[in-house]
Amino acid sequence: MEDNEKLVLINDRQNHTRQKLTELQALPLDRKVQLTQTRLIEWYNTWEGKCYLAFSGGKDSTVLADIAAQVCKIHCYELILYFSDTGLEFPEIRKHVKDFKKYLENKYEISIKLIIDYPKEYNKNTGKTERVTFRKVIEKYGYPVISKEVAKRVSEYHNAERKGTLEDSSAYKEFNGLLTKKDGSKSAYNKEKYKYLVDAPFKISHRCCHIMKKNPSRQFAKETGLKKIVGTMACESRARQNVWILNGCNAFNADEPHSAPISFWTEQDIIEYILKNDIPYASVYGEIVQNENGKYSFTGYQRTGCAYCAFGCHLEKEPNRFQQLKETHPKLYEYCMRPWDKGGLGMNDVLDYIGVKH
Repeated sequence: MEDNEKLVLINDRQNHTRQKLTELQALPLDRKVQLTQTRLIEWYNTWEGKCYLAFSGGKDSTVLADIAAQVCKIHCYELILYFSDTGLEFPEIRKHVKDFKKYLENKYEISIKLIIDYPKEYNKNTGKTERVTFRKVIEKYGYPVISKEVAKRVSEYHNAERKGTLEDSSAYKEFNGLLTKKDGSKSAYNKEKYKYLVDAPFKISHRCCHIMKKNPSRQFAKETGLKKIVGTMACESRARQNVWILNGCNAFNADEPHSAPISFWTEQDIIEYILKNDIPYASVYGEIVQNENGKYSFTGYQRTGCAYCAFGCHLEKEPNRFQQLKETHPKLYEYCMRPWDKGGLGMNDVLDYIGVKH
């Protein structure tokens, strides 16, 4: 990329405001597709095509893969799909990952490279690199409950407690409602209602996503030199909104450069794109329906991330994800709820503690 092009991209960051994000989210789908194609072209051109798409097999990355395939065909770039098989995915997702690769090859008459990886770490005791399982992550760090932010604070609370710096820590202040704004009023970042988690009879942590998904992806990027493209959207969390405001869609200057070219899309956009373009998706989502207000939804799972993850489940209407799991995948449910000392994940007690029916 030429220096003047870089300058334009840097100056463009001034336009990354919450108001601008709201304006982009209100655009019609056709315009969003055009903008996403533009962001992808910028990304591929900047890195001379040396990029890969983090393909989870979910609906968002499925739509993004379809658009990326179009861009790669027109500009003669190789489409590389990277899937981290964590062992937590629904079997329907694993099947879709392989099937969709073939679908895109046939549809656009291009060759696609599908990389199926898995989380691993070096074991000093055996001298070998071994696969990391969710059970191992739970045992070492703790369960993912409520949200990444809350789970992280619980972990930080106990770390500060061990160091003897508890009362000076941000986690302590947040759980005790002591954080204030500049004007002295109480901060919205306080988390008093989750203080009970610091006394949980089990460990709590946010680390699972890093270990099971982000670390393998980072290692892949480091080994290959390829730059990442992800299908995350700003509407999914406050943290992702903040990332967009900082970088926009293409984080050229981030410590870990990455592109999130559909970050200004909404859930409705994703489903509308699937319908308009007759895109196949994992069967675990069920059918697409539309209510009297014109809003689309799936009859099956609304999200298809890690099957055993408890982030956000306390906010779900019944049947929640674990109640659904019991009906749709009884063997996975049984393993999930089986007591820890009997080889299961022990989620039964965890969900009881946070008040989630299952």
